[in-house]
Amino acid sequence: MALPTADGADHPLAGYPGALRPLTGELIATVLASRGHPVETDPAGDLVGRWADSLIWFLRPGSAGEMLQVRTVTAPTFAIEYVPALHAFCNAWNHDRLWLKAFVHVEDDGRARICGEVIADLEHGVTPHQLGRLLDCGITTGCQLAAEVASLPGGVLP
Repeated sequence: MALPTADGADHPLAGYPGALRPLTGELIATVLASRGHPVETDPAGDLVGRWADSLIWFLRPGSAGEMLQVRTVTAPTFAIEYVPALHAFCNAWNHDRLWLKAFVHVEDDGRARICGEVIADLEHGVTPHQLGRLLDCGITTGCQLAAEVASLPGGVLP
């Protein structure tokens, strides 16, 4: 049996390392910080970080905030006529990879961009180690997606 950590009782990582904990914004922020990932809280109260030119959000959808959603918004935008090619790219990406679902998002100004997301249902809780693995997966595959999107023709960086 694992011994409890030495963190103070109020620290999000205190207690037995294998114990399931409810998913909270504080737990996500603490695990990201422990891995050296700088994030900020946006005006809506969501955690967001920048990796290269892309943004990655760490969201908690669900009626009780029990879902973890790691959403990558890649930097380049594309004119609307590129949407069929972007769909083809996303279809190929999703066919060849298990993680990070890629999709096309058309913004209000008519520019298109590719986003990706990893979603996990953590209704019954998560250990800090499991959460770290999920966060690493979302960040790593989000960065891989962003790098490939950056090489697509027609992309314009902001």
